[in-house]
Amino acid sequence: MGTSRRDFLLGTTALALSAAVTPLAAAAVEAPLLEIATPMAPPEWALLERAVLDAHTAACEAFFARYYDQQTGFFLAIERWGGDDGPDDAIENVNDWPHLYQLGASERIRQLYELAYEGHVRQFTLAKTKDVPFAREGMYFKEFPVMMDWQHNGEGMSVFNLYGLGNPYSKKYRDRVRRFAAFYTGEDPSAPNYDPKFKIIRSLFNGSRGPLMRKATALDWAGDPVDLTGIDPSALLHGEHSYEQMLAHFKDYTETTGDSPLNLQSTSLATNAFMLAHEPKYKNWVVDYVDAWIARARANNDIVPTNIGLDGKIGGEADGKWYGGTYGWSFSPIVPMTGKPEDRNRIPYTVMGFFNAYLLTGDDKYLDVWRRMTDRINANGKMIDGKMQYPTMYGDTGWYSFKPAKWQVAAQDIYLLSMKPADRARAPDHPFFQYLDGKNPAFPATVLREALGHIRETAAAAQADTSLPDTRFVDTVMDYNPASVSALIMLMQGGSHIGRPGWSEKSPHVGGALQFSRLRYFDPEAGRPGVPPDVGALVDTMTADTTGVTLVNCSPTQSRTVTIQGGAYGEHQIVSVSDGGAVRPVNARCFTIRLAPGAGARLLLRMRRYANPPTLDFPWSGPPVDAALHNAAGRFAEDPPKDIRNSPQKQNGALSY
Repeated sequence: MGTSRRDFLLGTTALALSAAVTPLAAAAVEAPLLEIATPMAPPEWALLERAVLDAHTAACEAFFARYYDQQTGFFLAIERWGGDDGPDDAIENVNDWPHLYQLGASERIRQLYELAYEGHVRQFTLAKTKDVPFAREGMYFKEFPVMMDWQHNGEGMSVFNLYGLGNPYSKKYRDRVRRFAAFYTGEDPSAPNYDPKFKIIRSLFNGSRGPLMRKATALDWAGDPVDLTGIDPSALLHGEHSYEQMLAHFKDYTETTGDSPLNLQSTSLATNAFMLAHEPKYKNWVVDYVDAWIARARANNDIVPTNIGLDGKIGGEADGKWYGGTYGWSFSPIVPMTGKPEDRNRIPYTVMGFFNAYLLTGDDKYLDVWRRMTDRINANGKMIDGKMQYPTMYGDTGWYSFKPAKWQVAAQDIYLLSMKPADRARAPDHPFFQYLDGKNPAFPATVLREALGHIRETAAAAQADTSLPDTRFVDTVMDYNPASVSALIMLMQGGSHIGRPGWSEKSPHVGGALQFSRLRYFDPEAGRPGVPPDVGALVDTMTADTTGVTLVNCSPTQSRTVTIQGGAYGEHQIVSVSDGGAVRPVNARCFTIRLAPGAGARLLLRMRRYANPPTLDFPWSGPPVDAALHNAAGRFAEDPPKDIRNSPQKQNGALSY
C-alpha cells in the first residue's frame, strides 16, 4: 500500500520530533573538583530564579499550541515576503527560547524551538511570491533567505545563531551553518555576495541567491499586494492601513548596491562555523572583513561609513557620500501615515560584527573602533534650548537629529567585554552595574519578579487574542512571546542580552547576536546545557580577572552536579576557584562541583578572559547525545519539500489533518 504525501510529511516530521525529544545521553561525569556540603537556606533570589525558569515551560507550550501547527511547526499566519512582515518575523516568535534552554529551562522548550525552526525553513521554502522577482521560486533557497538586507536577515537568524548553544552536535545544524557561511566567504559560487579583492559584500540586499545588483524597488521591500479587507489594522505592526501605504513606506529604500555595515551581521555565521571545529578559513574571513571596516572608519575620521562602492571606495555607490545608502547615517525616509521623516540609521545594529571578531581574537582593536566613533559623535554635541544635546544622524548639512542623551550605543556591552574603567565611564549607568558595586542589593529579586510579570502579561495577551491564521501577520503576536531572559543572563551568567538594547524585554529585538557572558553552566548527569533542576546561580562580582558567584541547591533531598564554564563558548580560562577555604587550581575552561542536598557556597574564580579559541563543544569529550538526537534537527528537511499548505484540509488559513 502506497504512502500518501500527507502521511509522508507527517511521518517524517514526527520522526524528527520524536528524535528531538530524546533526552540527552548522560556524559561521563568527571570527579568534582569541589564537594559543597555547607547548608544554605534557599535565598529569595534562588527561589525566584527557579520560578522564572520553570514558569517558562507552560507559557511556551501554550504559546506554541496557540500559534504553531503541532505537526509541521509552521507558524499559522499570512505568509508574505517583505520588510514589514516577512519570513524573518515568523521565526522571531520563538526568540530567546534557545537562551532559556541553555540557562537550564525544560528540555521541552528545546523540542519546541527546534520544531519551530524546522517548520520555518520548510514553510518559507514552499512560500513563493508572484510579483517580487527574486522570490518566485521560494522565499528561501538552500534553507536561507534568497535576498534581503541584514537588519532583516539578522532578525531571521536570531534563533539559528544561538542553536549551537543547545544542540551543536546535530548534523543538520552543522551542515547548515557551514552552508550559510559559504554564502558570504566566497566558497559558494552560486551566491557571489563577497568580493575578496575589495573585501566587500556587494549589496545591502544579499542571500542564498547572491546580491541584488540593481536599485531596489518598493515592491522588493514591501512584497506582493495583499488584501487587507477584514483584517484588524492593529495586525499591521508598522502602522500602515493599506498596501499602498506599505509601498510608500519603502519608496525611498532604493540605494542598496555596494557594501553596508549592516552586512557585518553576517559574520555570526562564519563565527559559529569556526566554533564547530576551528577551521581557520572561517576565522580568517571574519577578521579580514571586519578589519576592512576598521580601516574604512579610520579613513573616515573614525566614523564607520554606511556605503562602500563596488570599487571599494567610501561612498562609491552614493555619489561619494560616506553617509549615504539605505539605513545609512542620512537615512530619514518619510512615514506615509504622518508625512514626516523618521530617522532609520541602523549603524547601531552593526556592532555585532566587531563583537564577533573580538570573541575570536580577544583583540581590543575591535572594541576601540566603536569607542573612537562614540567619542567623535559626542564631540559634536551642542547647547540647544539651554541643554546639551548630541547628534544621531549626518547628512548634506552636517550632524542632525540631536538628542538629550549622549550617543552610547552598545557602551554597556563593551564595558562587560573589556571591564575597563574608561568603558564604564562611557556607558550609561544600569541597575546591574549598581548591584555589582554592592549598591543595589534588591536588584536580583526585583528583576526576577519583573520577569515573572512579563510571563504573566504575555500569557494573558495571548489568551485574549482573537486573531485567526488568516487575519494575522507573522509579526502580529511577536510581543506575546513569553520568553524573558535578560535578567537571567545578567544574574546567572554575568552577561549582557545583546539582542535587547538596554537589556530590557521592552526594547525592540535586534537580531543576529551571539551570546556573550562571563559564565555558562552544564548538567553533566543529564548531558545537557544549563543548571540542573533545583540549582540557582547568582553572579555578584566581576572584575577583569575575577568572578564571584553563589550556587545553591534548593532541593532538600537530592544532590546536584554542576559544571561551570568560563564564557558562553569556553573562551575564558578559569585559573583557580575558592569557596572561602583553600584556593584550588583549575587551569581549564571549566570545572565540576557537587552540591549536597540543601547546600550552597559562594565561589571566587580567578580567570584569564579571552584566552581560549571559542568552541560550541560541551565540556565533556565527544558528542554527549545519542545517534537519534545527533541527526535529529531537520531530519525531514533532507527530503524534497512537499507543499501541503493548499490542500483541501486547509481551512481559515490553518492546517488541519
